[in-house]
Amino acid sequence: MKLLIAGSGFIVHDWLTIAKDLKDTELEAIVTTARSEKVGQELATKYGIKHTYIDYDLALAESKADTVYVAVPNFLHYEFTKKALLAGKNVICEKPFTLNLAEFEELKKIALEKNLVLIEAITNIYLPNFKLIKEKLPELGNIRIITMNYSQYSHRYDNFKKGIIEPVFDPEKGGGALLDLNVYNIHLLVELFGLPKYVKYLANIQRGVDTSGILLLDYGDFKVSSIAAKDAGAPITSIIEGDEETIVINGAINSLPSFDIYQKYKKLNHFDVNDHPHRMYDEFVAFEKIIKQHDMDAVKDSLKHSEDVMKVIDSARKEFKQ
Repeated sequence: MKLLIAGSGFIVHDWLTIAKDLKDTELEAIVTTARSEKVGQELATKYGIKHTYIDYDLALAESKADTVYVAVPNFLHYEFTKKALLAGKNVICEKPFTLNLAEFEELKKIALEKNLVLIEAITNIYLPNFKLIKEKLPELGNIRIITMNYSQYSHRYDNFKKGIIEPVFDPEKGGGALLDLNVYNIHLLVELFGLPKYVKYLANIQRGVDTSGILLLDYGDFKVSSIAAKDAGAPITSIIEGDEETIVINGAINSLPSFDIYQKYKKLNHFDVNDHPHRMYDEFVAFEKIIKQHDMDAVKDSLKHSEDVMKVIDSARKEFKQ
């Protein structure tokens, strides 16, 4: 794919470190704001990006890119993705796809009508460790209780406490723990178990934004507590408990560094089959293949998954005004 990168924030800097490992990706262009023009030029020089822009419309019109990687702040995902689709470009959109289900459904409709690839960039469900967890689930017997935790103290929280509101804590810009961190938990759960029967979000609200919260999901035969925090930090462990065996996920849910299987209180096995040190590698290898083969069946499957995730998010956000 010939890629136009929209954005120059942390996630772009991080992703560009693996661009050289992606054999079917050409870095065609990067577009930034005028304020970040120098950053875009520096990234272009460092990583061999052919062209730089500060005007998104011009970048879409002029560049030879067939695919846009939308990596701008959350509240701009819908606008940037829609413009790219209407310009005839495939789109890889960073999580969370949009701020609400209605926006997502509009984008999905446009993509399918124009026969374009539209897919959400979400690291964990593409990782080999995730695929192995899915494979091992039947060994657990009947699932009873799941506890997910992604608590990561934000380096911007100190500013937030002083009244300096950056996008990750701005309720008008899709900030907050649900959309930034709990979304990883939701993706993993929906991919493993589908849609829950009931959703309840118990959020800690400061200045109108959820700085942390507990998402409760009822799957009928088992219950889930899904925790995310940007105002606290702790060693992270997530647990899927069955009546035969239990899976303990070690570390951050976005990278799934390893997991253990226990039988009651006894550890049986330790697993780590991730084959690349960077969490974003496997998802983009999958995206390359989908775009190269124009695999619209895979696109439809991915969109159905993302739609279910957005349904959970919509239900959770109704619990507080954001």
